[in-house]
Amino acid sequence: MRVTTLAAIAAVALTATLPAAPTAVLFIGNSFTFGEGSPVKTWHPDTVTDLNHEGIGGVPALVKAFTKQAGIDYEVSLETHPGVGLDYHLQNRRDVLAGRAWDIVVMHGYSTLDSAKPGDPAKLIDTTRQMAELLTSRNQNVEIHLTATWSRADQTYPATGHWYGRPIAAMAADVQDGYEKASKTSPAIKSVIPVGHAWIRAIETGVADPNPYDGITPGQIDLWARDHYHASTEGYYLEALMVFGDLTGRDPRSLGEAECSAFELGVPPAEVKALQQVAFDELASKRRVTAAPKRSARGAPERCSP
Repeated sequence: MRVTTLAAIAAVALTATLPAAPTAVLFIGNSFTFGEGSPVKTWHPDTVTDLNHEGIGGVPALVKAFTKQAGIDYEVSLETHPGVGLDYHLQNRRDVLAGRAWDIVVMHGYSTLDSAKPGDPAKLIDTTRQMAELLTSRNQNVEIHLTATWSRADQTYPATGHWYGRPIAAMAADVQDGYEKASKTSPAIKSVIPVGHAWIRAIETGVADPNPYDGITPGQIDLWARDHYHASTEGYYLEALMVFGDLTGRDPRSLGEAECSAFELGVPPAEVKALQQVAFDELASKRRVTAAPKRSARGAPERCSP
């Protein structure tokens, strides 16, 4: 009896000294996740695991950098493919997605909700439910977060766009509404990350320019890439800030304007500060974060540590 007790005590002591396993985080998406049209796409792919072996860093690598700077241990993976919705991943990558149990999953569908029927959320709702069923089959406690993506300028300003003749905020509102409906399909879905609303907040507060087709106002940021469809480096940076704040509950401003990934990507400190403020304001409006801004530190920004 005494030997058994001692063995049990030793086992408990050994367990107590072992480091906690990192949180396994998976991103599922398309070019809006992997950073098409920007250097973000190939930024630090060595810090994340690309399940498709395409050497992508993308928004997942930015989020990994943020969490590392915040002292949070995330093991980040991504499974992405250009120009698709969740239906593609379910049809073609099911075995990869279900290859392990994930703790957190961040995912989104096609940018117009449905490539064949822009503005119609029916496919997103159905495939979100299916994906949640697949993910919970491996881990019933997985936390799923949906990313409501941004208004596309190319869908708003040209006459060929589905949202032509409506304000730039209209597409973001429709996309957000579609994801809100999709979020109700599974109790595993914990939030809808309002990335599109953050973009509109940046525009409405004068941080970002609303229309890249008529030139960029001096002192304002162009959140779109040259195709007016994908994001610029600053646009993806804002997306990553929103994901970071939503997943962790941390104030994006706690990263500070000398944040290392922005420095490496060439985003000026003034823009970093402005984008962090936009992300905080949007997340705080949904009660997702507690205010904890970082005090301005003296000295030049430094590169991200290996």
